Amino acid sequence: MSYITLAIDFNMKVARRMVGVMATTCVANVAFAAASPDNYPSKPIRIVVPFTPGGSNDLVGRVLSQKFHETWGQPVIIDNRPGAGSTIGIDLVVRAPADGYTILTTSGGIAINVSLYKLPFNPVTDLAPVMLLAQMPYLLGVHPGLPAKTTRDLITLAKAQPGKLAFASSGAGTSAHLTMEMFRHMSGIELLHVPYKGGNPAVTAVMGGEAQGVFNVITGVLPHARSGKMRALSVSSIKRADIAPDIPTIAESGVPGFEVIAWYNVFVPSRTPRPIVAKLNAEINRMLQTADVRERFQTLGVAPLGGPPEALTKYLDFEITRWAKLIKETGVKLQ
Repeated sequence: MSYITLAIDFNMKVARRMVGVMATTCVANVAFAAASPDNYPSKPIRIVVPFTPGGSNDLVGRVLSQKFHETWGQPVIIDNRPGAGSTIGIDLVVRAPADGYTILTTSGGIAINVSLYKLPFNPVTDLAPVMLLAQMPYLLGVHPGLPAKTTRDLITLAKAQPGKLAFASSGAGTSAHLTMEMFRHMSGIELLHVPYKGGNPAVTAVMGGEAQGVFNVITGVLPHARSGKMRALSVSSIKRADIAPDIPTIAESGVPGFEVIAWYNVFVPSRTPRPIVAKLNAEINRMLQTADVRERFQTLGVAPLGGPPEALTKYLDFEITRWAKLIKETGVKLQ
């Protein structure tokens, strides 16, 4: 069973009861009367996306913004705040009023950053989890001229030429970079890391022959592989992707146990009243079941998850520990 499945395998009935008790307690308290879910939302909502427009994280955030607006009738603004491996945007949310009107939609990089940056915040204590929202595999793609038809071929080639094959990434310290490092570490090969300013420039570099390979979200590579501009070798998830069932997994292609995914999550500032967190969680769970959201996510290559806030807490802890171990063992540093 996939570890992300384990992360969301909670007793939903127990979780709802816990939220109900906390909500009753908070609403009874005068200090939280103004933050009652009955009054929320009563003004525009801001969703902070700590990445540039057009990427998968941004597109997921825009799906949420549209559905929030449809349900609640309030304007929902997407605020793109890229920079420093997403830490600029996250810090903005940490410092925002804890009233439910500033929401963070970010990626799994939030767990990696703990071990790479001197952060002005602690994501575990300074953010309140709302939901482990969705996941998407990375795709290992190479230049079509590279003499590697499979992942096993690539490993063999890399072992024959240690440190010679250049792998592009969306930037030093990003999830895509660390996925490459995990692949390198588990397969026992050496690769030359070449960081670019974003996933699209990294993919373009491979198509242009500046680099030999790349890890990027599946929808960022698949169209180019289908057109022949790249060669798709394998996906990073433990199971084959529904969007490309013909492409094998890395785990079945010579690196047993390999599993890394791009995961998307929703947080609010840590002191946000629990009734509002519960209302946000319930609304997102509801929208993830609607046909139009599921269709939109499928188009993006994203698999919806959902569940209680506790699932995100558990998974964040797992990812922080996992990447800290890899970074310590490999000596990965920001360039």
